[in-house]
Amino acid sequence: MAIAKNKLTSKVTQKYQATIPQVVREKLAIEKGDRVIFEIQDEKVVLKKLSPVDWEYLESVSATLSEWSSEADEEAYGDL
Repeated sequence: MAIAKNKLTSKVTQKYQATIPQVVREKLAIEKGDRVIFEIQDEKVVLKKLSPVDWEYLESVSATLSEWSSEADEEAYGDL
């Protein structure tokens, strides 16, 4: 799977899934069941391991944000 010292590849499946290379999993200490986050930075995507505390927090506050999920809000703020 390795191409160069700091460049790795992975094939995308029909379901748009890709395996995280072992070197990356080890570097980020990613284990089965962990969550990752993708940050888009211009033409790059950065993969980071999401800590369990962060995920629990996001899940707990997401239920309280329903007041901002109307069509009017999407129309008003969708391009921000």
